[in-house]
Amino acid sequence: MESIFDEDRFISPLSRFSHAFPDPRDAGKEGLLAYGGDLEPNRLLSAYRQGIFPWYNPDDPILWWSPDPRLVLFPKDLKLSRSFRRVLRNRDYHVDFDRDFEAVIRACSDVYRPGQRGTWLGEEMIEAYGRLHEMGWAHSVEVRMGGELVGGLYGVAMGGAFFGESMFTTRSDGSKIALKALSDVLTESGYDLIDCQVTTPHLLRWGAVELPRERFLDRLEKAMEKRGRPIGRWTDLNWEYRDGR
Repeated sequence: MESIFDEDRFISPLSRFSHAFPDPRDAGKEGLLAYGGDLEPNRLLSAYRQGIFPWYNPDDPILWWSPDPRLVLFPKDLKLSRSFRRVLRNRDYHVDFDRDFEAVIRACSDVYRPGQRGTWLGEEMIEAYGRLHEMGWAHSVEVRMGGELVGGLYGVAMGGAFFGESMFTTRSDGSKIALKALSDVLTESGYDLIDCQVTTPHLLRWGAVELPRERFLDRLEKAMEKRGRPIGRWTDLNWEYRDGR
């Protein structure tokens, strides 16, 4: 990603002594809302609750975003092609939750993304989400084949929303298997949405939709009133693909 500051709009500096954010509804179209502050757990959780997330290069100040439009996947709407259903039926994979969060986030940090200089997922971010994982807020989905970690994703669960941060795959469909497992678990647990943050072609193909920021924030407010899974590790989850689900 590139660091950008809209010259026509004031971007608020954050204080290290307060977790208050500007109203995300006042952000510019690109979504850059504020900069600075830190990645302490209470600030991160406050940001997600308001539809704000950090995204920046390691050499830059922390940048806080709430883009318009916002990419959202409603868990039950994940699209499955016929070829992917065959992959799921083959069952030559195993899915775990929260068994190796650090391996997943570090694999995500190593993913090459065309047009991106280096990685946005530096040690500061890895440590911050590691703390959220230890506290029971951040979760990982791990896909293994023959005992090898071949795909996965991680994000933050609050209320009735899951805030997806990143995914990776080293074999075809590894990350999509993780997303299917997560979508099923979230559907069964009564979650409203998966926040995918910014638009990518593959997530659109998988069923994600763009929502105007105002509409997303309204839906998020309602999702925050719900109660999802209890705070804590998701290692108790067991998922297997079932046709028709």
